[in-house]
Amino acid sequence: MAIKTVGVVGCGLMGSGIAQVAAQAGYKTIVREVEQKFLDKGLARINKFLSDGVEKGKVAPEARDTTLANLQGTTSFEDFNDCDIVVEAIIENIDEKGGAYRALEKVVRPETIFCSNTSSLCITELAANTTRPDKFAGLHFFNPVPLMKLVEVIRGLTTSEATYRAVFEFAQSLGKEPITAPDKPGFIVNRLLVPYLLDAIRSYENGLGTIEDIDKGMKLGTGYPMGPFTLLDFVGLDTTYYIANIMFEEYRDAAYAPPPLLKRMVLAGWLGRKSGHGFYKY
Repeated sequence: MAIKTVGVVGCGLMGSGIAQVAAQAGYKTIVREVEQKFLDKGLARINKFLSDGVEKGKVAPEARDTTLANLQGTTSFEDFNDCDIVVEAIIENIDEKGGAYRALEKVVRPETIFCSNTSSLCITELAANTTRPDKFAGLHFFNPVPLMKLVEVIRGLTTSEATYRAVFEFAQSLGKEPITAPDKPGFIVNRLLVPYLLDAIRSYENGLGTIEDIDKGMKLGTGYPMGPFTLLDFVGLDTTYYIANIMFEEYRDAAYAPPPLLKRMVLAGWLGRKSGHGFYKY
């Protein structure tokens, strides 16, 4: 099946980025939010990103205009009736995601492929919330979506070969570099990244060094683009805490257990850049 129309459920930070890259790739793209104010905020984020690119000479004005013309915002699932593939990018909650899938299945065609941008939930379990488990896969983008080249394609137990190939090729058509990840919490990247971030917090708690020195050590000593605490603030401490808990629940390995300091900071509302306060103040 040729993919011509893309649906994106959720126009938050990740959803708006996914909608943007789909529209930039030439697809007619429909993005949905639950309320108009959230939709307006997401579309404004896309417009600003593209307009900033024009000002910096990285995006041609014509490319910006074409991308925006390919985008359609909505607060209704009814507008997804012509979508060939739908990428869900909403809250990491199985019940919420399942409700979205059921609403979608009332309007889309039987052959429409569903993908979830989940960073931690089981793809096979999500697929079981639909009547098309063979046409369901994971498609995990990274933040910021327009800039990050990697996409993890996750094949659940019920994902068909045709669906897997279609999703992999779709990711490539967006200008991304897809890799195939197992249907296990954390997939590939977070499976390796989260223990590193948690260990950095434990090491700080144990007096290894200051936050600034640990960050500088990993950045300049290993060539990482940013240190672990800068990255934690960027990802969101609540997001890291949530993923770590899911991974610990699955593996029961101490490497995935959230350190006490992380839990306390989340409870205090120190979530990183998005709250203005994390390991650093913004």
